[in-house]
Amino acid sequence: MSRLAVLGIAAGLALAAADCTPPPVVSAPPPSRPAPSVEAHASELAQRFVIVDGHIDVPYRLTQEPDAALDGSDNPAGDTLGDFSFRRARLGGLDAPFMSIYISAALQDTAGAAFAHANRLIDAVEAWTRRHPNRFEIARSPADVERIAAAGRVALPMGMENGAPIGSLDDLRHFFRRGIRYVSLTHGKTNALGDASYDSVRTWRGLSPLGRDVVREMNRLGILLDLSHVSDDAAFEILRLSRAPVIASHSSMQHFTPGWERNVSDSLARAIARNGGVVMINFGSSFLKTAYQGQQTQFQLRLNAALRQQGLSPKDAAAYTIYYAMRRLYPVGTVPDVADHIDYAVRLMGIDHVGLGSDFDGVTSLPAGLTDVSMYPNLIAELIRRGYTDADIEKICGGNALRVWREVERVATGG
Repeated sequence: MSRLAVLGIAAGLALAAADCTPPPVVSAPPPSRPAPSVEAHASELAQRFVIVDGHIDVPYRLTQEPDAALDGSDNPAGDTLGDFSFRRARLGGLDAPFMSIYISAALQDTAGAAFAHANRLIDAVEAWTRRHPNRFEIARSPADVERIAAAGRVALPMGMENGAPIGSLDDLRHFFRRGIRYVSLTHGKTNALGDASYDSVRTWRGLSPLGRDVVREMNRLGILLDLSHVSDDAAFEILRLSRAPVIASHSSMQHFTPGWERNVSDSLARAIARNGGVVMINFGSSFLKTAYQGQQTQFQLRLNAALRQQGLSPKDAAAYTIYYAMRRLYPVGTVPDVADHIDYAVRLMGIDHVGLGSDFDGVTSLPAGLTDVSMYPNLIAELIRRGYTDADIEKICGGNALRVWREVERVATGG
């Protein structure tokens, strides 16, 4: 065999040996974790952020329904009445629903009736928290809200809807001591404090002399001024007088309901933003679109017919079961409708001036997907889809409302 042949065989063996050498070990990258779905992210944010709702009409239910229906036992089958319960609040991430101490305008004409009724409702909220101390606690400050929420309980700040019980500054101080932290100066009718948006009678063309004194005293005490329900003239007068930012606790944008003064006009919204305040968007169907107001009327007619068939009046306890069942069957509007109001308010006012004020338990109809307090994640998911950041959503959910409340406290203490 020639030398060249030997060299060729050796080279071939070397190559073969090289082919048998195992490749170096390279660690594979860890499998990528799939991004959470929009819905999962929304649910996580609802539980992580402090959600403040500017207006929920639970206190009157305490006078109408069994306490167990509001506490919301851990059995979902027993938790079907109304829009609020502890169980559903925890599911939805709700931390601080302002309890509406609602005073019907019908009580304004009877001396002492509004004052007595307001105290009864506050008594009911206090008694409720005493019966369920591991679930609820009255909150008198933003610090209370954060402490109570951190403990896994639901904070219950209180706001007075209709200032009719306030016949003097001493009355206002009394309700502050009892825990009232915002006051809507009017409701359905003009009263001794000012003119109401729902009333064609404009006695004061804004605020009364007592109403102006009440505004100043609310600033001094540290009570939030609520523009929901007052006339535009009264709202602008409040803004001129107040040294602290204001809220509209449960109002939406008038752009979608032209000419309906109960919602916030563009000019009023800009003025609230300049004041540093916040508009807390109402979920009620009639607040979302003018067309829905007609559908709500049709729902009310359908409900009345169902009650007549059962031989019930709207005030009968059994009527509540039928009402809530029918409202779930016939929602009016959608989650995107509510998000449209948020979008419009953010464009007009800025992200720092928009919040949530559902009006749960206080409106006839609600949109599909937002029919009770377990459903805030549905709205958060819609905001995520529209490009809102986590920081934006935190502000809308409660950060803006708490900021305003802290500033009201700071003004009151002269800080």
